[in-house]
Amino acid sequence: MLAQERYEIIIDLLHENKIVKVSELCKKFEVSIETIRRDLEYLEQKNKLKRIYGGAILKEEPALEPSYTKRYTEYTREKSHIGKETAKLVEDGDSLMIDLGTTTLEVARHLKEKKNLTIITNSMVIAEELVDVPTFRVILLGGILRPNELSLSGSISEQLIQNFTVDKTIIGAGGITADMISDYHLEEARVRRAMIESGRLVIAVSDHSKFGKKAFVKVCPTSQIDVMVTDNQLSHKTAQLYIDKGIKVIGYTDPSEVK
Repeated sequence: MLAQERYEIIIDLLHENKIVKVSELCKKFEVSIETIRRDLEYLEQKNKLKRIYGGAILKEEPALEPSYTKRYTEYTREKSHIGKETAKLVEDGDSLMIDLGTTTLEVARHLKEKKNLTIITNSMVIAEELVDVPTFRVILLGGILRPNELSLSGSISEQLIQNFTVDKTIIGAGGITADMISDYHLEEARVRRAMIESGRLVIAVSDHSKFGKKAFVKVCPTSQIDVMVTDNQLSHKTAQLYIDKGIKVIGYTDPSEVK
């Protein structure tokens, strides 16, 4: 087994159990104590875990929202892949609710070949991206404008959303665990909840780095998500956690499809 494969399994075990023991990992991988110690040291250097006597624990990251600039420049290839895969789920003539975010922005960019879409969004950036597509109708929600993000939220946004029922709602996330979707901004989380309630099909889009993380505010249980679109860096084992809950997971590498 390659070291990278061991790293992924160790992280998956930490997400499940919060702790791993050196002795158990040695038995599982059939390698020496020195090999496991090197693995844990490497993962600690990557800020994935914290070593303790006899093992390691999951490193809890502070629930602070990364800046828009940082999010915009991270995982650009993966987000483009997610955007392309999500666009395949959209049919000509669909009505969509699209959440703010850098991943949902990539989804918007891949929708431009579609016809006769109605897009409702609380993101000025996404509205600007799509407003000039000739057959699209873009509805920008009102609300309190957030600097830098150029997003709209608050009670006005929530009330406006309640007037619509759409074919598909597409949301981003600050964190995804087996049980819930979470994010950082309280008012934006409330808008997401309203969007979810308005969609016949709910699609969550997120790169692999968001899985296993908990952000500040709970958005919804994963049971309210119909489809997750991610990238091929997400391990099959992690994807299977959601598949077992009845969620369709798209974009990860399925070992059964690798020749």
